[in-house]
Amino acid sequence: QLVESGGGSVQAEGSLRLSCTASGDTFTNYAMAWFRRPPGQEREFVAAINLSGSDTHYLHSVKGRFTISRDNAKNTVSLQMNTLKPEDTAVYYCAATVFSITDYESSAPLFGIWGQGTQVTVSS
Repeated sequence: QLVESGGGSVQAEGSLRLSCTASGDTFTNYAMAWFRRPPGQEREFVAAINLSGSDTHYLHSVKGRFTISRDNAKNTVSLQMNTLKPEDTAVYYCAATVFSITDYESSAPLFGIWGQGTQVTVSS
C-alpha cells in the first residue's frame, strides 16, 4: 500500500514536497516513481528512482526543478518540487514496480502498485 501526502496550493515559483509511505511489503524490492495527471490530460511520468536510490530519471520539463529521493529505512519516497509553474498543476501519484524500466515515459503499465493521489495546484 502506498499513501501520499504533502500536496496543496502554492503560487508560481514556490515549492512543495510530496512524500509517499509504503507498507505491506519489502520496500527495497521496488523501484519507485511519481506520475501526475494534469486537468483534462493523460497521466504522465514525472520522476523515478531505482531500488538503492543511486539512479534517477526525470520528465524533461521538471529536470532541474524536481528531485526524487528515497529513504529505505523509513519506507518512503519523496518528490521535492521547486520553482513550481502553473503547468505543474495535477494530481500526483506515487507508484511502485518490480520491473526494470527502460522507457520511463511509457512505463505506467509496468507499475503495479499505486497511491490514491494528492492534488498540487500552482497559481500564477
